[in-house]
Amino acid sequence: MIDLTKEFWNNRYVNNETGWDIGEISTPIKEYIDQLTDKSIKILIPGCGNAHEAEYLFNHGFNNVFLIDLSPLALENFKKRVPKFPLNQLICDDFFIHNNMYDLIIEQTFFCAINPNLRKQYAEHTSSILNKNGKLVGLLFNDKLNEDKPPFGGNSAEYYSTFAPYFSIEIMENAYNSIIPRKDRELFIKMTKK
Repeated sequence: MIDLTKEFWNNRYVNNETGWDIGEISTPIKEYIDQLTDKSIKILIPGCGNAHEAEYLFNHGFNNVFLIDLSPLALENFKKRVPKFPLNQLICDDFFIHNNMYDLIIEQTFFCAINPNLRKQYAEHTSSILNKNGKLVGLLFNDKLNEDKPPFGGNSAEYYSTFAPYFSIEIMENAYNSIIPRKDRELFIKMTKK
């Protein structure tokens, strides 16, 4: 198993090895955001990478969006692309020690990038930093993928057992509006903290 350190992730950006980055917000997450009416909610995007979701949110009046990533280069790339985004909302740190509270956490390729041994901890920690009735929304790969390096895959049965102790799972189903390369390989999730 590769050691998934800050250096590992930074080098992926240095070497332009960012195959997870589709260059824009993914359709399922965009369509979820488009139906949100309260633009004051506090949102976190963990393992944000180039954070196309945050750019979309910010450009649509959501000003309470926070990004966290281990890679300083990922956050630098975002700052260059979205220079008006508040610098104090860019956090270069380990998600698992971050303890601010949020109303919504958006999952977009972070879960598949962490060591699978940390998945239970991810579910528990995500729940712990959500406010009452807080939601975890986004996409999980519904595919086997890799065992020794990211992206790590999985399936709905595994995910249910991981998240059910901490969340009421409202939606976990095949994303009908995935981009073509991920068609039938993604689950859209919407969960509320228990």
